[in-house]
Amino acid sequence: MAKPKLEVKLDRIGKAAFRASAKDGGELVVDGSPDIGGEGRGMRPVELLLGAIASCASMDVVHILETKQKQPLEHLEVFAEGERKDATPAPFVSVHLRFVAHGAVDPHKLERAVQLSVEKYCSVKESLDPAIRVTWEARLA
Repeated sequence: MAKPKLEVKLDRIGKAAFRASAKDGGELVVDGSPDIGGEGRGMRPVELLLGAIASCASMDVVHILETKQKQPLEHLEVFAEGERKDATPAPFVSVHLRFVAHGAVDPHKLERAVQLSVEKYCSVKESLDPAIRVTWEARLA
């Protein structure tokens, strides 16, 4: 059985800016790049995609570490970097995620949680073109 459909509504609030609202709650502002009139009011769509990959994987990592592995995670930082083609359109060719865990977390369990998250459970990553190389690293602070 398929999961329920997700819905997002966009309302224009600037020259190239939109307020995106999820049907079930939550909203954010998306703005275009300066070359199309962006005013810096929000994240660009490609930044959102990069953030979506990182946040999807992060939520899985937290769940695995805290719920499944019972690790004392105090804080998690994730840094996402994407390389794009020098063309129009300019899709990602690679994405690198760097996870930094704070707390007395077993480094082997952190590594396994990140591996499972990025390589198996992250729905956003799995929705990308398979040609986009997604790499990762995990370390303790």
